Amino acid sequence: MKVSSEILDVEEGVDPQIVLANERYSIIGEILCDVYEPGHAKWRWSDSLDKVFLNRYLGLPIFLVIIWSMFNFTFQASAVFMAIIEAIFEWIGSYTSQIPIPWLASLLTDGVIGGVGFILVFVPPIMFMYFAISVLEDSGYLTRAAFVMDRIMVRMGLQGRSFIPLLLGFGCTVPAIMAARTVDGESNRLTTILVSPLMSCAARLPVYVLIAGVFFPDIAGTIVFMLYILGIVMAVSMALVFKRTIFKEESTPLLMELPMYQVPTFHGSIIHMWERSSIFLKKAGTYLLAGAIILWFISNTGPGGFGVPVEESFVSILGHFFEPIFAPLGFNWQIVAALIFGLLAKEVVVEAIGIIYAVQGEAALAGALAASITPISAIALMVFVLLYTPCIAVIGTIRKETGSNKWTVFSVAYQIVLAYVAALVIVVVGGLLIG
Repeated sequence: MKVSSEILDVEEGVDPQIVLANERYSIIGEILCDVYEPGHAKWRWSDSLDKVFLNRYLGLPIFLVIIWSMFNFTFQASAVFMAIIEAIFEWIGSYTSQIPIPWLASLLTDGVIGGVGFILVFVPPIMFMYFAISVLEDSGYLTRAAFVMDRIMVRMGLQGRSFIPLLLGFGCTVPAIMAARTVDGESNRLTTILVSPLMSCAARLPVYVLIAGVFFPDIAGTIVFMLYILGIVMAVSMALVFKRTIFKEESTPLLMELPMYQVPTFHGSIIHMWERSSIFLKKAGTYLLAGAIILWFISNTGPGGFGVPVEESFVSILGHFFEPIFAPLGFNWQIVAALIFGLLAKEVVVEAIGIIYAVQGEAALAGALAASITPISAIALMVFVLLYTPCIAVIGTIRKETGSNKWTVFSVAYQIVLAYVAALVIVVVGGLLIG
């Protein structure tokens, strides 16, 4: 096979992969000219659909409608299953609360059931979300969505290839950061690593479902959709800020082969859903269970010893210590303590809320939350959870991928500041609009 000499003399600043791809397709074109005879205007579904889904003007609106539909489907389809799981744990709790040993009854009822049991209520929306993502992925549309977003990112002078790691961030931030290895250029790779945590991972979904379900039950799906879109907007915006300030490097185009459209199989989508959801279930049965027991212990232990009310516990002391900082956002000490423990894992925020409030059932917790914060502060809380550091595993991954303590500390610090400022803007603007 003859290879053009141009491939051996790559111009400085030109991506060698692009040169190789151009040469490869040039050779393929020469071979096809000798062996392939085109037919007469053969009509193909794939080409027709791409004219719509990849249209310059329709591509983005269609993408937004599909994502909005996905989250509404997630809420509508999971509602019944959430109610069933909640009823099962309430039934179990009615028996564990009658155990004659007070501390054991409290551990099982308030700790295990109030913590892990409450987390498991949110398994159905997570599973249905993964099911919907699997359908989009198997159909071939998800790759098109990357191209739709790439066009926007390149126009803003950003790295087009970065959208693939960011897309992985919808599942988990850790593999999204690791996928940044495929991004060309050190500054482009660092930018992708720094903004990947702003994409809303699945671990944040239980918090959204809880808060949106309590304060905005009629439009909960739309609220969650807006949070995911806000995560994309903030990631792209911060990438643009970084590229215009601390990082300066030319963007490179996204090279990807578009697969043919296919009809997803129910069996295949179920398998993909289970593979991804089982990770959450394993976490609930191990790390979250251990976390629930530890949280229950320190929420029942204080300077006065074990068995004190939660208001006199170490959790209360920790929450009250940082409460003045979050007072402008309308967060009470219970919410503040839950956010602090949420640095371990975002699911722990819901777990901590269930344990600290020590109430049984979503209805009782909904009443406690409604009495604690306003709807505006509830929106600010969801935005804060969206933007601040996802979990301790992400911090470790950033340290490993960057090899720098400086960038790791910078990542955590800017996310917390960004989350606080964004939440404060929501509270201030919301107060002005209502007032």
